[in-house]
Amino acid sequence: MHSLYLVTILGLALGMKAMIIEPRQATGITVDLGKTYQTMDGFGTSEAFQRALTMKRLSETEQRKFLDLMFSMDKGAGLSILRNGIGSSPDMSDDHMVSIQPRNPGGPNAEPKYVWDESDNGQLWVSTEAAHTYGVKTFYANAWSAPGYMKTNGNDANGGSLCGVSGASCSSGDWKQAFANYLVQYIKYYAAANVSITHLGFLNEPDYTTSYASMRSSGSQAADFIQVLRPTLDRNGLASVIINCCDTMGWTVMNSMLSQMGSTQSILGTVTGHSYTSSPTSQLSTKLKTWMTEGADNNGAWTSAWYSNGGAGEGMTWANNIYSAITGGNVSAYLYWIGGQDRSSNTNSKMIRVVNRQVDPSKRLWAMANWSRFVRPGAVRVGASGSGVRTTAFRNVDGMVSVQVINSGGERAVTITVGGGDFVATNATAWVTDNTRDCNPIAATVDATGKVSGSVPSRSMVTFVLRPASAAKV
Repeated sequence: MHSLYLVTILGLALGMKAMIIEPRQATGITVDLGKTYQTMDGFGTSEAFQRALTMKRLSETEQRKFLDLMFSMDKGAGLSILRNGIGSSPDMSDDHMVSIQPRNPGGPNAEPKYVWDESDNGQLWVSTEAAHTYGVKTFYANAWSAPGYMKTNGNDANGGSLCGVSGASCSSGDWKQAFANYLVQYIKYYAAANVSITHLGFLNEPDYTTSYASMRSSGSQAADFIQVLRPTLDRNGLASVIINCCDTMGWTVMNSMLSQMGSTQSILGTVTGHSYTSSPTSQLSTKLKTWMTEGADNNGAWTSAWYSNGGAGEGMTWANNIYSAITGGNVSAYLYWIGGQDRSSNTNSKMIRVVNRQVDPSKRLWAMANWSRFVRPGAVRVGASGSGVRTTAFRNVDGMVSVQVINSGGERAVTITVGGGDFVATNATAWVTDNTRDCNPIAATVDATGKVSGSVPSRSMVTFVLRPASAAKV
C-alpha cells in the first residue's frame, strides 16, 4: 500500500508537470502583400432619426465622451464614415427627421421654398465635430424617402414611389428633377457649414414598407432617378459627389436591383446594402465598390459583453460579422446602425447607450475599433492566412500593415511573417479586445528578420500593427 501511494503521488506529479510545461497552441500567420483585394473606404455609423439631438442634450463632458468614443483614434473607435439621414417629414414629432422643404411649394416646377434650421435634426453638430475635431472626411447623406408631396401615396412614410419614375405617375406631375434639386440643396447647406458631403443616397430599404419614412423602388425606377440626379449634381459643381444605391433591406436583394439598372451602373458610384434579411457573406454582381451601410441587433436586450454565449448583440459576434463581410462580401465599408442614443430603448440597435445621463459603450463599439482604428481609408486588403484563427491583413497608405486575429478558442502564441514585397517590420504593437479589455495595448515583439510575435488570448480579438523603418515606405 505504501508503494502504491508513492507511485500514485509520482504519477500525479508528472501529470502536473506535463500540464505546466505544455506550450500554448501556436499559430503562424502569413501575410502576402503580393495578393491584393478591395480598397477600404472605412467604418462608420449613423445618428439619424434625432439620435444626434438626444446626445447633444447631455452635459458637455458626456458629449465629449460620446464623440471621443465614436471618432477618436486614441480614446474610441476612430470611425471614419458618418451616415446622415436626409429629412422628409413635415415636422419633428416623435423621432421624425424634418424636411428642408416641409410644405409643397406648389408643384414640381414651382420655386422651391427651402428651410434650413442649422441643426438638421442634430446631425450638423455631430458632422461638424467629426470633420473639424476628429478629421473625418467621408460623409454619406442618405434620404429614407422623398417628401410626401413628391410621392404616389402623398406621405413620406408607408412606402409609395417617387412621382415620375417608370410606373409611378401622379396628378401633380413628375417630381424627379425637383427631388434631385432638393438633394443638391441639402449638400449645399452642409458645404456652407464647411462639411463636405462625399456620398449621396436617395433610397433606404426600397424593398420594405414601414410606418416611418420609406419609399419603394425597383432597380429600373432607381435607374430612372439616377439618370436625373447625376447631371444635376454635375451642373451644380458637385461632380465629386458619389451616388450610392440602394441600401436594400438585405444584402442579396441588391443583385436583383442591379440586374434592372442596365447601363445606368456606369454613373452609379457605390452599391449599398443592409444585413437584415441577408448578410454580406458573398460578393454582389457588380464591379463597383460595395458598402454594408446598416446592420444591428435590433431585437436583443442590451448587452455590453464581448462574449457570453455567442449572442447576436455580443462584441465578438460583430467582430465575426465584420470579418465575414470583408472577406466574403468584399465590402469596402461597414456601418453599424446607430452610434449612440439617449432614448428609452433597451436593444442593441446602438453601440453606445446613456445610463443616468452618462454614456455607456458596448463591446460592439470596440469590435469596430479593431478595424476602424487600424484599417484607415485607402487601405488595401492583402492576403492573410493562419490555422485555427480568423485573420485579415491590410496595407495602409502610410505603409503600416495591420493584421486582425479573431480567436474563438484557447490562448494562442502567434507569429506573423510578411512576404510578397520588400516590407520588413522594425516596430510592432498589438491591441486586444475581450471581456475585460476594450482596445488595450499588449506586448508584441519583432526580431531582426521582421517576424512579429505575440499572444492572442482565449476568445479575443487582437490587432497587430507592423511598421517599417520609414512610415512613408510603401
